[in-house]
Amino acid sequence: MNIRDLEYAVTVADFGHFGRAAEACHVSQPALSGQIKKLEQELGVDLFERTKRSVRVTDAGEDILRLARQLLEQADAIRETADALKDPYAGRLRLGIIPTIGPYLTPLLLPSLTHHLPRLELTLVESMTHVLEQRLVDGDIDAAILATPPEESRLTAIALYDEPFWIALPHGHRLEAEESIDAADIQLDELLLLADGHCLRDQVLSFCHRGGSATNTQDTSLATILALVGAGAGVTLVPAISLQGSWMTDAGIAVRREKSGLAQRTVTLVFRASYPRREILEKLADIICAIVPDTVNPSRR
Repeated sequence: MNIRDLEYAVTVADFGHFGRAAEACHVSQPALSGQIKKLEQELGVDLFERTKRSVRVTDAGEDILRLARQLLEQADAIRETADALKDPYAGRLRLGIIPTIGPYLTPLLLPSLTHHLPRLELTLVESMTHVLEQRLVDGDIDAAILATPPEESRLTAIALYDEPFWIALPHGHRLEAEESIDAADIQLDELLLLADGHCLRDQVLSFCHRGGSATNTQDTSLATILALVGAGAGVTLVPAISLQGSWMTDAGIAVRREKSGLAQRTVTLVFRASYPRREILEKLADIICAIVPDTVNPSRR
């Protein structure tokens, strides 16, 4: 039994199909099937129940593959620790980021990373919070920039910045003449929200002290919401970092400060508590805090 055999078995379990697992592992299906059979013979148990149309993990396989995933995560940690000992600021970093931060922070971040960490191999993964948290737990990514505290006990976080929300409204709106607007004064039926699953949706509803049905869109993009605002379809709250976006040049949208000061969120860099390369994450946090616009309040300078 070796690491590669365990990787093959875990990949088959993930895909539920020998052919697709073989493609993902860049080997032929007969070679992968042979290694899995050899592993099962060595262990003395069947990991998979095979039919002509599907592959199902057996009860024994569930227990063994759970341990295999832990072992593979530890093997990755060994490699990453070795890389860090050679150069703490070099090597691979898989970074998740949520859609309401990614389009506005990454154009500022990437040039700075190229300058300060030229040997870093960065892979960006944009998705919703619950997906990124699960990928962190599974070891699929190394860290994630999120706007809610991690729910999983195996995760920890470095504070990056606090950011207020601004109110975006169409020109001609009844509140446009105000210098600042209390989020609680926004009528629910004019409030535009992202679809369920976005942390920004829940945050906006809490700031407005409302439950019930606002206008939802099934798009994952804040840009779509802002286009609707510009078209006069309603009002929304936007995080301050998005004021860097090109939508600010849209003549159809006005932005106003949120009056109460309660509408804000804390953005953090979340990672597994067991992650061995804390030094690179501290450096990343320093860089992010240095480049964010003055519309947000960084946790460090």
